Amino acid sequence: MPEIQEGKAGKARKDRTPMPEQPAEERRKNFNEVALGYTKEDALAEASRCLNCKDPKCVEGCPVNVDIPGFIKLVCEEDFGGAIEKIKATNALPAICGRVCPQESQCEALCVLGKKGEPVAIGRLERFCADYEREQGVKAQEIPAPTGKKVAIVGSGPAGLTAAADLAKLGHKVTIFESLHKAGGVLSYGIPEFRLPKEIVRQEVEYIKQLGVELRPNYIIGRIKTLDELCDEFDAVFLGTGAGLPNFMGIEGENLNGVYSANEFLTRVNLMKAYDPEYDTMVRLGKHVVVVGGGNVAMDAARSALRLGAEEVSIVYRRGEDEMPARREEIEHAKEEGITFRLLSNPTRILGDEKFNVTAVECIKMELGEPDKSGRRSPVPKEGSEFTIPAEVVVIAIGTSPNPIIFKGSEGLEQNRRGTVIADEETGATSKCGVFAGGDVVTGAATVISAMGAGKKAAKAIDEYLKEK
Repeated sequence: MPEIQEGKAGKARKDRTPMPEQPAEERRKNFNEVALGYTKEDALAEASRCLNCKDPKCVEGCPVNVDIPGFIKLVCEEDFGGAIEKIKATNALPAICGRVCPQESQCEALCVLGKKGEPVAIGRLERFCADYEREQGVKAQEIPAPTGKKVAIVGSGPAGLTAAADLAKLGHKVTIFESLHKAGGVLSYGIPEFRLPKEIVRQEVEYIKQLGVELRPNYIIGRIKTLDELCDEFDAVFLGTGAGLPNFMGIEGENLNGVYSANEFLTRVNLMKAYDPEYDTMVRLGKHVVVVGGGNVAMDAARSALRLGAEEVSIVYRRGEDEMPARREEIEHAKEEGITFRLLSNPTRILGDEKFNVTAVECIKMELGEPDKSGRRSPVPKEGSEFTIPAEVVVIAIGTSPNPIIFKGSEGLEQNRRGTVIADEETGATSKCGVFAGGDVVTGAATVISAMGAGKKAAKAIDEYLKEK
């Protein structure tokens, strides 16, 4: 990496411009967005830190290849409209990515300034540009001449929306089939309002529809129509159905009243609007809530439970904090809000009363042993270290798998033993001719931006496939 150079405004500041936030004591009682976004002055101050490197490594860290120095330069020039156009050239969902993308492990991880200080806050600047455009009014998009080719997208999550946008911009007729009543996939049902407001998701979906994409909600592929029938009707199909089938631990007591999968819990909170006092959505909640898991989903569930009125929320995770897959920002926010972290601990059974209601979670202490296949140190139980946590509600957030219903009535689509679709990493091509796949349905549960990257790669490959067809 090159050394930090003198910029036009002098030597770059080591520290990034802080993001205004709701105070922890206030936000733990509401579902309003935690991070409040940059002001114009904040954005200009942060953008001025960018060195505009000749060989920008940050772009290499972006799964959708945004021209990061290009858009930041336009921010410096106060051409915010030009900046968002630059971003949208490769990223159809900038307001979402600016909020939930793990920039710290991707584009920002490769920023030169990170060598001697803090990297440029690329995600915060992306969010600023997207929010600026929304306030000014999103410009109508030019729709290219139709190619006469039709593409079906199964699933309206980040992979599906990205593939749909790119294919529509190439002139193909795109139809999205969504099983739920609202588009967005995990963006709508999984990520809480305080991290990603639903209005932001709605507006990003509207942008995709402006490109000429048709959305068919309440349409379950595998039940209303099979994948084979889609292949007969469309010239190509993209599977972006995510991984919506929750995993459980297989321990005693998981069938008790008060045990949720994180999927069900967050769907009730987000899509069924339990966060809104005007909605009478049933969410069972007691004084004590235990969330099992250490990823972003676990953080989301725990922080949501706190906002719904739980007195004590504990996160139980079998490894240490350094091994937690959740974003550092989400872990810190959870701590600030008063979430209890019970690390190096693992549930062994869930206890209940005579009415089959949860009363407690029995756990055992763990210690880290040898690394597993992924390189992470495997947790090993410590004999005689059992302890009990009182709980009326338990949320299991240990991962998900693809829902098998989409594969019903279809042939020739290869899956691995975990139920995920086998697809080419660069093109998304599957074993079934004309069918491509990307995102969590291929990789298992991962990040929003990685799913978007897979959607982009697949869209490019689908376009090439249609040209040859």
